[in-house]
Order: sequence, then structure tokens, then C-alpha cells
Amino acid sequence: MATARKDMAETAASRSNVYGLLAAVFRAEPSAAFLAQVKSSEFANVLESLDLSLGDDFQDTPCDQLVEGLAVEYTRLFIGPGPRISPHESTNIEFENPMEGTLWGPQTVKVKKFIEAAGLAYDELFDGMPDHVSAELEFMQRLATKEAEAWEERNEEFATNILKIEERFLDEHLSLWISRFCDKVIEHSEHPFYQGFAEVTKGFLEYEGKSLQAFNSGTGNGRGFPD
Repeated sequence: MATARKDMAETAASRSNVYGLLAAVFRAEPSAAFLAQVKSSEFANVLESLDLSLGDDFQDTPCDQLVEGLAVEYTRLFIGPGPRISPHESTNIEFENPMEGTLWGPQTVKVKKFIEAAGLAYDELFDGMPDHVSAELEFMQRLATKEAEAWEERNEEFATNILKIEERFLDEHLSLWISRFCDKVIEHSEHPFYQGFAEVTKGFLEYEGKSLQAFNSGTGNGRGFPD
């Protein structure tokens, strides 16, 4: 059992790191410090595990030169002016009633209530939308971190409860729209940075959904992954 708990703790910690990385990619224009982190050997294993290569040009170009181009691309993709890709759950789901697909509409409120019901509070300085892709990914990051801590503290009941919350949030929210959002980014982005991370985000969350379902249904292999 001790080995199983250790494996689950390490897996949850690794998943938390991936969620944190993906949240940072879509939260704002990347800073030079963040790009240096992505290029670092520390992140090499994370990117390799995600089967993501940003190419030699990315690695060879100085961070301060990448910053400007990626800032322009981020603005063009997600902010505007002009046509943009909305990074919000509420505007990426097709509703029968169009009013449900508006910012701070019923779907946004559902996300906010889910996060608050899980016992997590927003930072006082947070002025974004609860259903922004980065906020939802960060929520999953925080859950995975708490899960890892629970396994380390041998609190298996709490850890398994968190796993159920993670699966519910994927089923009821992220899985409803993240694939459509990522496909839009892949299609419209002119930079391999966002194309690559959109591909990874889509694939990672599809795998997460299968893994969490397998573990919570008792059909996994003991590490939370489907055989």
C-alpha cells in the first residue's frame, strides 16, 4: 500500500505540474522568464512526457526576441481587435438558448459555484472570468496538488474524494468545450508555440478523462491509468 500511495502522490504531483504549465500558457502573453523556464532542462522531461517539441527555432531564439512575437500572437488570437478566439467555456458551448452562452451567463456561474463548492477561493486580485481556460486549468492544478498531499499524508479517503471531484469537473465542464477551443487555436494560430500547446492540452485532457474514469470506476491498474 505504501508503494501504491507513493505512486499516486507522484502521479498527482506530475499532473499538477502539467496543468500549471498549460494554465500559464493560456493565462497571458508569455514573459521572458516564463519562456526561459519552458526552455530549461527542468521542463525538458515535462515536455517530453507530453510528446511536445517546440522546434529548434524556439530553443535557439533568445527569449527576449520571442516575447514580442508571442505577445502579438496571443493578442491576435485571444484579445483582438478583430476576430478572436474566446477562451471561455460559456462561449464555446452550443446552447439552445443563446443567452446561456454569454459571459457571466448561467454557464459561467455554474463554474464559479463548482469551484467555490470544492472549497477553493479566488485570489483577491483575480479580476478574470471563472470559466477562462486558464482559470479552469488552474483549478485542476490545485485539485491535483491537494490530491498529492493527501496521498503523502496517507489520507486515502480524502485523496479518492478529490479524484471524484476532478472527474466531475472534467465531465461537467472542461470536456464540454476544450477540444473545440483547442481545434480553433490549432487552425488559426500562426506560431508553433500555441499550436503545439493546444495539441497537448487537447490530448492531455482526453487522457485525463479516461484515466480518472478508470480509477474512479475501479477498472484502472492501481495508478489511476487505464490498462
